[in-house]
Amino acid sequence: MATKTPAELIAALTAGYTFTGSSIALGAAIVDGQARPEAQVSLPLAMMNRHGLVAGATGTGKTVTLHMMAEQLSTAGVPVFMADIKGDLTGLATAAEGSEKLTARTQALGQHWESKAFPVEFLALGGNGNGVPVRATITSFGPILLARVLGLNETQESSLQLVFHYADTKGLELYDLKDLRAVIQFLTSEPGKADLTELGGLSKATAGVILRNLITLDAQGMGEFFGMPEFDTAELLRTAPDGRGVITCLELPSIQDKPLLFSTFLMWLLADLFRDLPEVGDADKPKLVFFFDEAHLLFTGASKAFLNAITQTVRLIRSKGVGIFFVTQTPKDVPGDVLAQLANRVQHALRAFTPDDAKALKATVSTFPTSDYDLEEVLTSLGIGEAVVTVMNENGAPTPVALTRMRAPGSLMGPSTEDAIKAVIAGSALLPTYGTAVDPVSAYEKLQAPATVPSTGPAVGTPLPPPPPVALPVPANDGGGMASEVIGALGGALGGGVKSMIRSMGSSLGRNLMRDMFGTAPRKRKR
Repeated sequence: MATKTPAELIAALTAGYTFTGSSIALGAAIVDGQARPEAQVSLPLAMMNRHGLVAGATGTGKTVTLHMMAEQLSTAGVPVFMADIKGDLTGLATAAEGSEKLTARTQALGQHWESKAFPVEFLALGGNGNGVPVRATITSFGPILLARVLGLNETQESSLQLVFHYADTKGLELYDLKDLRAVIQFLTSEPGKADLTELGGLSKATAGVILRNLITLDAQGMGEFFGMPEFDTAELLRTAPDGRGVITCLELPSIQDKPLLFSTFLMWLLADLFRDLPEVGDADKPKLVFFFDEAHLLFTGASKAFLNAITQTVRLIRSKGVGIFFVTQTPKDVPGDVLAQLANRVQHALRAFTPDDAKALKATVSTFPTSDYDLEEVLTSLGIGEAVVTVMNENGAPTPVALTRMRAPGSLMGPSTEDAIKAVIAGSALLPTYGTAVDPVSAYEKLQAPATVPSTGPAVGTPLPPPPPVALPVPANDGGGMASEVIGALGGALGGGVKSMIRSMGSSLGRNLMRDMFGTAPRKRKR
């Protein structure tokens, strides 16, 4: 229950959510059981690269909140990326139809509602579903992310890094799973026995385990997500001819049973964006807002090195102008180090049916600033489309906690028709580039016929350069700033030898080496 009178609470909320710059309107504050249109709750556009969390139990309105936020970001000229787990966000491409009920709700919120469709791009992993196919090469995906998809332990992950190192030094391009399998099969064969021995840290038994896991992955139909042409993440930063930001929806309904793959793939997109974007500092609006749905899938069972790399990416990517919003059921789904960096919060209703639910409720309440509400009571009694909100104001301080009735989207709340989706895909400017898979000469062909296939690197069988340095003791960090952040992340993910190497380089080069945080590799981008 609020401790202020209704008039005092309205005045405090109005003052707390009045900003000088552009903002995203979230809804109207609820005071004394009624939505108060004079107390608008919003989020400064310039603060959206400070990241955020949209949480709540199933069916409480999280998806509609994402929908509404994406529309306003697009209108403001900000590109948006969204992972569409259930296919509900396809409605962004279709203008909604008004109704008396909708009109009554929006008028009560002080919202000028307008039926409108938005510029949407539909993507699908490997073309598995409705959307322009999105693929990554094995080389670009890297050993650390691939090890997570394969379910490898730390020892096997280190061995996989050696395989990647071998392929890099021999000029063996790893575009798809068959390329990586060919390299491992060569190393475990009689002709490759000497090279396997020179790698030192890679045993034949471990190589066999990795090979079996690759075969299993391919048999499950996941091989189609890797290959050429590789998706250029710069495509996520586009605006439409009318100046609105393009909303890119990665359609995932067909691979809901492969959560580890799509959550890791989303992390690859972020890591790839990070390495390419320049520093922008504080800007009037973000370059991209990235909504990470079902965020708990990213963190479940993740290794310490993987979690460390995620934390550092979230911490540093905001200086590149990218905002990340994690979407999940409770804040407990997000590790504390990541949660501490999320300045904007939209918390929908929580359930408290079990002891675990009650514990999660108390943990959620503890993460909010001091407020005039009994949050344990409020969070369990919120209606659909209502949320508790606090964001970062333009001075970098948290706004007052506001019980809020959220605004309604102008596009269709629900999936668009199949014909409408297909029409958007058919008219996509990306389809000619990414629509058809290609299979250029790579490791598989070179190892099948090394004497006849031209090589872009050293021929197989030439003396092997030394393998990557193993972990070594590293001197204490004597500097701060981004360089130390990079070194700390890389140390967990790639070993002390790399840390020592980075310490001898300037900060600019250190930033370039950030591409290796997840073991990913640079590639030539199309411009």
